[in-house]
Amino acid sequence: MSRLFVLGAGITAAALMAGVAQTAAAADVHYGECKVTGKWASHPFKPVIPGQLTVEVNMPAPGWWNGNSPDTIKSGYEYCMAANIAYRAGIPKLKVKNVAWDGLVAGQTRNFDLALSEISITDKRKKVVDFSVPYFESTMGVLVRKGEHVTPENIRDKLIGVEGGSTGASFVTDKIKPAKPARQFSGEAGLFTALAAHQIQVVVTDTSIVLAQQGKSHGRLVVVGQYDTGETYGALYPKGSKNQKAMNTIIESLIKDGTLKKLADQYLAAAWGASPNSVPTWKIH
Repeated sequence: MSRLFVLGAGITAAALMAGVAQTAAAADVHYGECKVTGKWASHPFKPVIPGQLTVEVNMPAPGWWNGNSPDTIKSGYEYCMAANIAYRAGIPKLKVKNVAWDGLVAGQTRNFDLALSEISITDKRKKVVDFSVPYFESTMGVLVRKGEHVTPENIRDKLIGVEGGSTGASFVTDKIKPAKPARQFSGEAGLFTALAAHQIQVVVTDTSIVLAQQGKSHGRLVVVGQYDTGETYGALYPKGSKNQKAMNTIIESLIKDGTLKKLADQYLAAAWGASPNSVPTWKIH
């Protein structure tokens, strides 16, 4: 009996030491300004690059990723969502990569664990990439210069700008059906610059994105309407990623325990400066 007791004591001591080491490791981990929740390494997986969670994004994305370059990002809804995923996976470092939108949704980027970039889940995209469970609902917003008269009835006659390869581009072509083909841009920056420069009259893309741009414009740009498309955002995974199950489990836990809701309240409401509920919902005419 004494021998069994000593063996048990040894196991207990080892377990305690391991627990202390794990607690110490978790305490030393920081991801920018993000406050992490849950338990360190509760759902571990092996990232593509050992010791770091590699996350792709197409910038800029204020509110979602706050910073002008990958190295300056310290906060934002999706950045802190990624930080919480890394924490619950037991991964001490978070690496952000800014990539081209077209290549990202076409499955052409490599050596990353997941992408978080307000990406709508579509059947077409599922052919080349995989998606997580949905984590955010989205509508399609209409952004114009202040004073530009755009209505559900006359939007077809306006020169519309869209982001190439986006669901906004498909929505404009297939549903709004403008008299003039929409102008396509390779990223949000070029899209909004063209609107400010009077090269286009309207931008149609995710309401969350145009609300953020409205907030940054100091009153020069206005979101005048939104279309309810039933879209949802999901984390994008490389096709066939072995870590999908673990990451989905973590994302589901972040939804269930209210972490993502808190991130939305903290970062998105401040960046948008307005609630999506304040934007009129338009019908296709």
